[in-house]
Formats: sequence, structure tokens, C-alpha cells
Amino acid sequence: MTRHWMTRTALAGFLALVPLGAQAAGDIVVTYKDDIATLDPAIGYDWQNWSMIKSLYSRLMDYKPGTAEPVPSLAESFDVAPDGLTYTFKIRKGVKFSNGRELVAGDVKYSIERAVNPKTQGPGAGFFGAIAGFDALSGGTAEGLSGIETPDDYTVVFKLSRPDATFLHVMAINFASIVPKEAVEAAGADFGKQPVGSGAFTLKEWVIGQRLVFEKNPNFYVPDTPKIDSFTVEVGQEPLVALLRLQKGEVDIAGDGIPPAKFLEMKDGPDAADMIVDGDQLQTGYITLNVKVKPLDDVKVRQALNHAINKERITRIVNGRATPANQPLPPLMPGYDKSYTGYAYDVEKAKALLAEAGLADGFETVLYASSTDPNPRIAQAIQQDLAAIGVKAEIKALANANVIAAGGTEGEAPMIWSGGMAWIADFPDPSNFYGPILGCAGATTGGWNWSWYCNKDIDARAIAADSMSDPAKAEERAKAWGSIFTDIMADAPWIPVFNERRVVAKSKRMGGPGEIYIDPTRVINYDAIFVKE
Repeated sequence: MTRHWMTRTALAGFLALVPLGAQAAGDIVVTYKDDIATLDPAIGYDWQNWSMIKSLYSRLMDYKPGTAEPVPSLAESFDVAPDGLTYTFKIRKGVKFSNGRELVAGDVKYSIERAVNPKTQGPGAGFFGAIAGFDALSGGTAEGLSGIETPDDYTVVFKLSRPDATFLHVMAINFASIVPKEAVEAAGADFGKQPVGSGAFTLKEWVIGQRLVFEKNPNFYVPDTPKIDSFTVEVGQEPLVALLRLQKGEVDIAGDGIPPAKFLEMKDGPDAADMIVDGDQLQTGYITLNVKVKPLDDVKVRQALNHAINKERITRIVNGRATPANQPLPPLMPGYDKSYTGYAYDVEKAKALLAEAGLADGFETVLYASSTDPNPRIAQAIQQDLAAIGVKAEIKALANANVIAAGGTEGEAPMIWSGGMAWIADFPDPSNFYGPILGCAGATTGGWNWSWYCNKDIDARAIAADSMSDPAKAEERAKAWGSIFTDIMADAPWIPVFNERRVVAKSKRMGGPGEIYIDPTRVINYDAIFVKE
């Protein structure tokens, strides 16, 4: 049976969710310690720039604010063929890029092909693996995707090589953002600093190492969106200083969160209800073990390191704002295996496994970590745990962009503590915790599979699980995904450490429900936040 989604009029009413008392005006200040690496939607893939990219560009699909429910966006409507292999999207007319040109179907085709093209060196190509022609384009034997057709300027047809239960989510992620070819070609490698999109905001100014200024797009097609006139992102701001400025009213959102040293003081303070947003998120913080680097290429060594880490102690470093993890999936994700126990903290077992691997005296390695608090302290706790089994780990605490670059370079980083860049789901589906970060497609230069783990058999099982697009098979599909992740843990390419709650500090004048500050698809939803006074 063909499924049909809402018209432009229905969508306008659906997304025009202006909270009572909100002012469609105001300028706010957001702070981060590290600078932004890029605003190119085909390349940017960290939690810091993810929300900004979301707001600069548009996609065929988006999400109802504060939820992970996909709804049409650039698309006025779409149809899905009964066999789940053909998706036809009707694009709304009159949408313009910030350079003034109208967005048409050819831009959609170009943008998706650019995201898949290996020349782009983007980390999101694997998301589009179900589109016909993917293997040819990603393998360098074709220039485009045979599975994308544009019969007219306002129609895009996707033909899939297999059903994909996640396809509507894929059309809503940043990698599916629409960009104009002429702007990309004119800017070249600098497009990430000179973005041209059709989203709720445009980039007015970027002073490297100081600030980025985003202005409201007066031509944005969603009514009453955004709610603010602009937001300025100040970078180079230590989280503790940013929080003090926020308490004085000089900052509206402390992007790096609340440092553990200040958390209890703020939580117990008189303004906690107005200034702290605390909520669950689909997140796992983990240590990657690079299977391409000796001696981490030995599964016994990786298993030993899993047994060596005291996760309870690490959760105390973040004031208990997390629970210890034993598998890649977070507990709220479909497919999470409650019966799986994982690798218990067992120093003697860890030593025994190292001895079996011929490393009874241990070895030396390097642990990369973000330089933003509390990550250096967590890295030190990991370092101490490893020392207890004879493993000497040198810590390299760097800016997020440098850690990401090291992780995406084969053989560069033996171990990475992911904190500050830990995985937060792009959409609420277990496949999102596999393809980019544990699948073969993510084990590439510039990718996010920092363990460089590639198991072809599990890749095939993942494809089979995602091909279960019939909603009646949702439970079967979740079980299939659950077994994939527990089987991966037998190979131990990760040390899952904890599942962390997201705690955001905001000024008293900022409005909006907590869900738009801990948005499951944006982290912070700049399109929906507003100023109360």
C-alpha cells in the first residue's frame, strides 16, 4: 500500500510550534572551548557543529522539534512504493539558497552524490548504501548514483537496491543537506567556511578562533522559524569561565555543558530550575582500540583492556551523570540486550589475557582525548587503570578537531577516549550505532570508525537487518541488531564506558522546553529556542 505524507499547508501548521509567550526576536550568545572545524554538511560530523549545520541547510525530511519523528521538510509530500524500493519526493517550489537561486531537484541529486563521492572524503557516505549505484560511485567507477532520478525540477525519485528501514531518517540527517553546485565549486576546499544553504539561518561572520555569527534567514520556508534574530558562537572559552559568565547574564548557552566542579553547586542553587536542563540522550562514551595497530590487533589484548577499566570510578568523575556501559547501544535504544553482561572489571583476568597474548610485562601505547574538562581527568583515570595491568599509556589531550583527525587517519591513534565527541544518535535506530562507527564503510580516511574494525560477515548481517523495512518485523529487527552488537563485543574493538545524561546550562531569559536543548537529532535546536524577555 502506498504511503502518502502531508501537504505544504499541513506541514506549515505542524512545524509552526511557537511556544506561548515566545518572542520571534532576540540575539543570543553560545560558548565553546574549541573552534568549529567545518560547516560543510558532507564533512562535518561532531556534536559541536552538528546543530549549526542543521540550521544552515535544509533536507527533504526533518524532525518534529524535540522528537526523532521524521516529517517532510523541503519535500511537500512523498510516496513509497509497496515493495519499499522506490521513494518519490515532491519538492516545494520557491525555496531559495542564501545566494538567491531557487533550489530544484537537480540540487538534491548533486548533494547526495557529493556526500557519497569518495573525492569528498566525507564520513557519511555509508548512510546512502541502499541507493542503487552506491557501490559504483563509492568505488570510483561511476560519476553519479543511478538510483536518483529527477523527472522535473520539483520531483526526485530514489530507487533502492534493497529495502531500507532507515531511509526516511537518512533523508533527514546532515549528510543529506542540499547545497548549490556552483557555490561548492566556487569555494572549493573553503566551502565549509563559506556555506550556502537554505536553512533557518545564514552565516554572517566567522572570525577563526574567536566567533561565528549566524543570522535569521528571512526567506526560510517554515513559518515563524527561527524564533531568534541571531546567535553568536564564541570559541576559545574555557567551560568554567563560560559558566561564570552565564550566571552573570553575559552568555545564554554554555555549549560545553557544566564542568563537574560546578555541577553540584548549580544543581543545589536557587536558580537550578531556570538554568539547568537535564535529560536522557541516546549516547555512549567509549574507548576505541585500533585493530590496525600492534598489539591491539590481537583480540586477547583488546579483551584484556576491556577487563582493566573501572567504569564505576569514571562515572563518579562526572558526578554520577552517567551509568556504566557494557555494549555499544545505549539502554533506551531498540535492540539493547539487557541480558548481556559484557566484560567485568577484573584486573587479574586482564593480566591473564595479556600473558596469553605474550605480553605479561605489558606494553606502551598512546591514548588520545579531548582537552576539554572533564575529559583529561577521565583519560588519567583510564591511564591509571591500564598501568595496573602493566600497560603504559601516554595521554595526548588535544582540541576535538585534532582528535577527530587522528581517529580518521589509519594507524594514527591506538586508543581514543571519545568523551566530548562520544556518539549521540543521529536518529533513534540501532543501525546508527553501527555503520558510521563500527561498520566497514566508516573505516576510511576521515571516517568515525576510529577502531578501524571491519567485519564483512557482520556488515552483511547489518544490511539484512536494515532490509527489514516492514513495521511488523520491528521486534525481529531489533533482536537482530542486538545480537550484532553483542557479537561485536566478542571482538572487543571498543571499551564501552558509560551512557551519559546531557546537562545543559542556559540563562534565565532563554525559553523553550527542555527537549529543544537536548534535542535527539540536533543536541541544541537553534531553530526552536527563543528569548523570553
